Amino acid sequence: MEAAELAETVATAAGLTFFDVVFEMLDAVDVNALAAYGGFPTRYPSWRFGMEYECLARGHEWGLSKIYELVINHDPTIAYLVRSNSFMEQKLVMAHVYGHADFFRNSAWFAPTDRRMIQRFEQHARCIKEHSARLGQDRVEEFLDAALSLDTLIDPYGAQRRMRARQSSGGMPDVAGGHRSGQGALARASRDRLNALQGEEPLPDPPEQQQAVGSPFDVLGYLAEFAEVEAWQRDILRIAAYEAEYFAPQRMTKIINEGWASFWHSRLLTGGLLDASEVIEFADCHAGATASAPGQLNPYKLGIDLFRHAEEQGLDIFRLRAVHNDVSFIDAVVDEAFVRRSKLFAMEPGSGPGRKPVIGSRDADEIKGRLLSSLAWGGLPRIRMESAPAAGSSGALVLRHEHDGRDLKLDEAGVLLRTVGRMWKGPVELLTQEGEEGRRLLCDKGELSLREAS
Repeated sequence: MEAAELAETVATAAGLTFFDVVFEMLDAVDVNALAAYGGFPTRYPSWRFGMEYECLARGHEWGLSKIYELVINHDPTIAYLVRSNSFMEQKLVMAHVYGHADFFRNSAWFAPTDRRMIQRFEQHARCIKEHSARLGQDRVEEFLDAALSLDTLIDPYGAQRRMRARQSSGGMPDVAGGHRSGQGALARASRDRLNALQGEEPLPDPPEQQQAVGSPFDVLGYLAEFAEVEAWQRDILRIAAYEAEYFAPQRMTKIINEGWASFWHSRLLTGGLLDASEVIEFADCHAGATASAPGQLNPYKLGIDLFRHAEEQGLDIFRLRAVHNDVSFIDAVVDEAFVRRSKLFAMEPGSGPGRKPVIGSRDADEIKGRLLSSLAWGGLPRIRMESAPAAGSSGALVLRHEHDGRDLKLDEAGVLLRTVGRMWKGPVELLTQEGEEGRRLLCDKGELSLREAS
């Protein structure tokens, strides 16, 4: 691919560093299928992935959404391109891919992740297949589905904390930053390495994870280690917890990751990758990707604008991409000038017919605060273990929702609590707030009850 080699050359010259990149050209239907599996064709089957595929396929068919590429955090980095893209779109996408590849390679938030996940997913799939053959597919798939439904009950900062602890004890070097040797051997060397990873190379032990549950927020990891379940069920809970932690940084860095890739595809293409005949098509494609619907934030648009603003303010954008997630990035860069230029505003519920939202405030501090609140903890509720009963006792496993002004949807919380209770095989409580009132949601033997709590 001459275009890929040229994109790699200009990306490297611009200061981007990355693992080798493997490009695969696929039809749109195949890219949608891979996206439904999280990008990993070796992953075990689940109806959840089938539902995700149907959503992606319908969105593509009806013109509501389009996947231009799919980039996988891996060593080597894997990028799936859509065969039907125009030549200009392929150049844009390749430049975008190198932005993502640099982010995956250098962001501190991805440093603890397993870079051998193709093999790891294959290992997980074999494990589940073996259990299904022995116990029955329906039984195993039912438990797997329940385990996957708890994939938000993890500590998204857990891997970072463990990595820092290992670094401080001298057990692990800092892996972020620096060039990887042999980047120019794009097609052959990286493809040979990928084939080796999928074939003969032994799979290393997974990074320390469920073996030492130290965070009260790692509810899923705690269940995987201490719930009274059968051995095959513990395998599945550990698989669900391991994969949830692998994907967690993507939830925490959506804006900064897409913003960085968009910043560099724009700069590299307008800096020489584009032919004069492609300028109009590029402008149309780029504008479509960064357009925002009324009342909604486009992570591509917000991210690229933040990097441009940071560069204008004299900030080191390479350091920003290396150390920040979405929340800390916005906290570091958003100021009154950015809010005014981006025409950001806070929305409030309307009072007229239909209660259509209206502009509530243009105050920079309030808008920044709302952004930070909505993105904190990856946009998910913060739920931690308050207390766990001693082995053999009949006490309840008590969880607490750390209320940040946003109420839980109690019906959805009830479904989650039933699943936790099924794993724990005992009563489970969830303490939360509804407005200013305390609430205690209890699940005991599959029965839910809601009471006031002090």
